[in-house]
Amino acid sequence: MLFDMDVNTARLSARPRPVGLWGLLLASLLVLGGCSTQQTLQALFQKSTPHEAYARQLHQAGLDQRPAGRAWLRAAAQGLRDSLVVTLPFAETGYFRPERPAAASYRYAVRVGEQVHVSLSLAPGVNARVFVDAFEVGPGRSLLPIISADTLVLDFRYRAENDGQHLLRLQPELLAAGRYTLRLSREPSLSVFPVQGRTDAAVGSFWGAARDAGARQHEGIDIFASRGTPAVAAVAGTVTRTGETPLGGRVVWLAADGHPDHLYYAHLDKQLVTPGQHVQPGDTLGLVGNTGNARTTVPHLHFGIYRSGRGALDPFPFVQRPATPTPTPGPDRRGEFVRLRNAGALQSAPNLKKNSKAGPAAILARTPLLVVGQQGSALRVQLPSGAVGYVAAQGVVGALAAPLRRLNLTGLTEIHALPTAVAPAVGALAAGTAVAVLGQADAYSLVRGPRGETGWAIL
Repeated sequence: MLFDMDVNTARLSARPRPVGLWGLLLASLLVLGGCSTQQTLQALFQKSTPHEAYARQLHQAGLDQRPAGRAWLRAAAQGLRDSLVVTLPFAETGYFRPERPAAASYRYAVRVGEQVHVSLSLAPGVNARVFVDAFEVGPGRSLLPIISADTLVLDFRYRAENDGQHLLRLQPELLAAGRYTLRLSREPSLSVFPVQGRTDAAVGSFWGAARDAGARQHEGIDIFASRGTPAVAAVAGTVTRTGETPLGGRVVWLAADGHPDHLYYAHLDKQLVTPGQHVQPGDTLGLVGNTGNARTTVPHLHFGIYRSGRGALDPFPFVQRPATPTPTPGPDRRGEFVRLRNAGALQSAPNLKKNSKAGPAAILARTPLLVVGQQGSALRVQLPSGAVGYVAAQGVVGALAAPLRRLNLTGLTEIHALPTAVAPAVGALAAGTAVAVLGQADAYSLVRGPRGETGWAIL
């Protein structure tokens, strides 16, 4: 089985209609139809992911030949190539921009045995279908699908089966607009800690520690507790073996239901189960002691995990307490245009350390940046070129609060969605209209009219 998943079905809801008024594009999107909650749940287990099914619907409606549809497909592919690097736990507030389809993607390290918790919520009033796809990054940066879903409010978990990196892509349907919050965190995949009343704080000796003067390494973790403390089943499973060995003393082996994992409990003072017995999480298997080669140490449980075909695994990620993502401090700047106080470059990760790898896009101080996400003290911004990365929140100034200049238009001026000759017009401003110039990208100026009309124009 590739993953474990716990979907919070109470929070799933039917797919709403898309928002926006883009003429024929909107009319075509409406024919894509709605998806019921049951259909959304079923899509989690189908070979075709919701994202792939939506892309097929765009093709069937002819939207893949229109500029917006092509941009959506390009953004989906780009999200798989150029992911931002984050560290779990991670929380970011983001912004969907209707006039410019985009996909946010995040790459993060995982360890075998830990559970990844993905939680996405949309701001009140945001009606959009959002596609979430998780991949394992394989050899040569190949992507192996793990889990896919789509819904209005999304909350699910999956278990990492290998050490490595995962990539999560987040992409809304066409014309989606509004704010969202994404949280990624790691949790223990074992449902119960193996020593009653203890947590990972009681672990005193870890995986890989030297044993017998370096002749071997510790294949497990030692959980310290008073003699007689119950050692309990961390998962549902079947007891396959009990006995006594020179190293482990009194031991119990437990085969997990539904997984090729075998849990090993050693140095027990007493064994309270027999081979063939089926147990539930929390059932007592034995009592903590110091039998075997632990007789000269204080009582503790040696806890190990062995997987068929792979041997011993580090148990700590299986039992490590979850960490809560840090909430984003400061004002909500999502959807706002800002500029750098001084010229700089995008960063690929939100930690913004001095040695962080800079992205390919150099940023001039006059360049307007659209804030599409916030994480801690970093802003995820999009350049006029479409490049996305992080900048420090303290290093920007609000473009509207500090425009490059103010002027009155000398003639009727069309404003466009993007600073390109082929970008669609989003409005027109009459001669004499007072505008603020929020930024500059080559020959184009980002202007804002008196009623909030914002777009690109050649002045």
